[in-house]
Amino acid sequence: MLKSKLPMRISIGADHAGFLLKETLRRKLVADGHSVTDRGPDSDLSCDYPVFAAAVARDVARGASDRGVLVCGSGVGMQIAANKIAGIRAGLGTSEEQVRMMRGHNDVNVLTLGARTVDPPAAARMVTAFLEAPFEQGRHSRRVAQIAELERNGAE
Repeated sequence: MLKSKLPMRISIGADHAGFLLKETLRRKLVADGHSVTDRGPDSDLSCDYPVFAAAVARDVARGASDRGVLVCGSGVGMQIAANKIAGIRAGLGTSEEQVRMMRGHNDVNVLTLGARTVDPPAAARMVTAFLEAPFEQGRHSRRVAQIAELERNGAE
């Protein structure tokens, strides 16, 4: 399997529940040679996840970052919020294989993780899979294009 070009520009963010895991992942990404933009927070004090999801998603959507990583308690709130930004295909990581499939079949560009549902070593492995797995293109490109069309015209 071909791997995506490394190093990458990664935007990362969390809420209070995901702060510690975000910090662990940020350190790993930097150690692996990636350029990391940390969109916060800078502590585990209570905060609102949509703010951080939007900041990371906008970085990816406008091309300032190649990929985004978001962490909250379940990963679901971040996934929902990030997917409100045009051009974002955020997916919740639950296993390495599932993350590879999200990249390969759906060209997911933002990975969300649940700090209360996945341990740090598993999260680190999922982030690595997210960065290394290529988009398979072919028949999947047609489907991703259909998703983009829904994004443009879905409210009609």
